[in-house]
Amino acid sequence: MGDMSLISEMPKKLGFGCMRLPVLDGKDDNIDEAAFCRMVDKFMERGFKYFDTAYPYHNEKSEEAVRRCVVERYPRESFYLADKMPVWLINSEADFAPIFERQLERTGAGYFDFYLLHALGKDRVESLNKNGGFEFLKKIKKDGKARHIGFSFHDSAEVLEDILKNHPEMDFVQLQLNYFDWDSDRVQSGACYAVAEKYGVPVIVMEPVKGGTLADMIGRPAEILKGLDASASYASFAIRFAASLPNVMVVLSGMSDEAQMADNISYMENFVPLSDNEKNAIHQVCEELEKMKTIECTRCRYCVAGCPKNIAIPDIFGVYNSSMQFGVNERTRRDYAHTTSEHGKASDCIRCGKCEAQCPQHLPIRDLLAEVAKTFE
Repeated sequence: MGDMSLISEMPKKLGFGCMRLPVLDGKDDNIDEAAFCRMVDKFMERGFKYFDTAYPYHNEKSEEAVRRCVVERYPRESFYLADKMPVWLINSEADFAPIFERQLERTGAGYFDFYLLHALGKDRVESLNKNGGFEFLKKIKKDGKARHIGFSFHDSAEVLEDILKNHPEMDFVQLQLNYFDWDSDRVQSGACYAVAEKYGVPVIVMEPVKGGTLADMIGRPAEILKGLDASASYASFAIRFAASLPNVMVVLSGMSDEAQMADNISYMENFVPLSDNEKNAIHQVCEELEKMKTIECTRCRYCVAGCPKNIAIPDIFGVYNSSMQFGVNERTRRDYAHTTSEHGKASDCIRCGKCEAQCPQHLPIRDLLAEVAKTFE
């Protein structure tokens, strides 16, 4: 099971996630490579060496930016590079090799230190078992094109246990893990971490700041964290929470600018695990966030099918809940715009009531949508 030596092999526990790189003109595929190079230099200079990219990041431009800003500028053995197989593009066994070769070409890396099957859940695992995805990973490891093999994961602890039980060849797993989702029934951060620990499989952490959510705090949660250390960023507590877990090998941070990188480096260069006092404070923060006035939607989605205006009601409620807990800010506004880009807006509701007839929680959905519209529109 797993390769536990990876934990001691990693010199520092912060990894550079290359999915939210600095961009020009606000265009996702127009990466600001001059800024990225400066960030890479600072990162390497301070003794960090783990970079994480993937096929779809930045509209398929991340891998090439990594080649120009990392691979072509540093000796290959001086850094670790992770890349991922976009399993949703695979229709048969023959599809793996051409995509993998394209990734080697785009990155110019020669080999990957860590190679992952990207974003697995129950359905994807079933199709990979059929089309030989796990066999492909074993082959590239045997051929020396991937030093360590694993997968990133978005599903329940039960599904994770099935994979690890059936695939002991997996060296590591990448999990969505942060203190807010630790006890969540949906994300199951804590339960998934416990499964990885049980099987002796090291964990790479993604979303330690919950997509930036835990970097913004308002009200009582903000007071609690500022009470610990007024000069520390809110994000620092989230990243240190993940890095303090003994079975965690590296914590990825998708750094978008030099200020974020400087902040991350300031507490991860000479990393100190959370003290008991800090752990208690984070526990209090979670309790305070739970108390805040949010919509008790269980995301069953029964309300969505019959909506004449195609409003993604549970997703809109999720964004609204985030804004109640973390404030209406650039992040929650962006999430609302994204959620409504291909679906109806809250204000499109014609109050027909079909959704309320379907809701097992008996929520006053029409009034709640009006409240959401007032908040975001």
